[in-house]
Amino acid sequence: MKIIVTGNLGYIGSIMTCMLAKHGVEVWGYDAGYYHDCLLNKIKDNGVSRQIYGDIRDITMEQLRGAEVIIHLAALSNDPMGELNPQLTHDINTVASKRLAVMAKQAGISRFLFSSSCSIYGQSKAKALTEESPFCPQTAYARSKVDTEAALHILADDSFSPVYMRNATAYGYSPRLRFDLAVNNLSGWGFTTGQVKLTSDGKAWRPMVHVEDICRAFIQVLQVPREIVHDQALNVGSESENYQIRDVANIVAKTIPNTTVTFAEDVGADSRTYNVDFNKIRNLLPSFKPEWNVARGVRQLCEVFQKIGLTRDQFAGRFFTRLKQLQYLEKEKKLDAQLRWIDKSF
Repeated sequence: MKIIVTGNLGYIGSIMTCMLAKHGVEVWGYDAGYYHDCLLNKIKDNGVSRQIYGDIRDITMEQLRGAEVIIHLAALSNDPMGELNPQLTHDINTVASKRLAVMAKQAGISRFLFSSSCSIYGQSKAKALTEESPFCPQTAYARSKVDTEAALHILADDSFSPVYMRNATAYGYSPRLRFDLAVNNLSGWGFTTGQVKLTSDGKAWRPMVHVEDICRAFIQVLQVPREIVHDQALNVGSESENYQIRDVANIVAKTIPNTTVTFAEDVGADSRTYNVDFNKIRNLLPSFKPEWNVARGVRQLCEVFQKIGLTRDQFAGRFFTRLKQLQYLEKEKKLDAQLRWIDKSF
């Protein structure tokens, strides 16, 4: 099987390609390269047999030919970046995704796994949101996921089978680590400063899922008959991993020695709060069993931080915060305002 992974040089993609390769898959990577050098540690083998550097807005039919599956991860990948330029987020995350899907269908690629997000539920007082629950996206990023799912649904037919993988909030080690994700961020604060710093009142609910478990879910989708998951949305995670953010902070403080939970000044409530149900993925993918919980994930991160000697400057630097990296590339005139390369130096 030949699979194209878009965004393969990102946080999830760097794990996804290795896991796919271990399952005997031939992986082609397609990535803009924004985070090419944003490595916490070196990668000996990223599992990719063919790497294409390109903007997802410009992918061509020729680059798709011969593939059987697309795993579409490429996107402007968090809320602060999305809010900085909502139109650009729409162009990259929605318009380019729809164009990719149309070309994939024309190229005869029958399966399309879209990396969506539980953030589409946005704000809800319901105790357990299912895949049929109403959307309430609070950000441009979340809206882009809603819009892309709708566009893919229109394309679904006997020849083209999309699946909408609504990932919970990711955490855990990746060689291209992100500190702009809740568990990773709080762990980084605790390890480098001794203070697990909350920038909200911590009462918001959020489902969490380890990056490796996300990748396992995608692989399980590919291992079941397509009719089981055709044109289906799947919440990716488990009920036991629904947390209030303050509970995550307390787990970090208990796990990393000599740390305490602190609050930034004048903190308020986070409008993004949702508690998610994961029955559907258990029923459709009975072999999918998440292996991680937040406490184990924090221990993993702490061990990695100790091994590399993570410093406060590294934690606060641009390499592991997506918005900071893109702002740096723009400032250095390597990217233009539309995030197109002016000087690709790798």
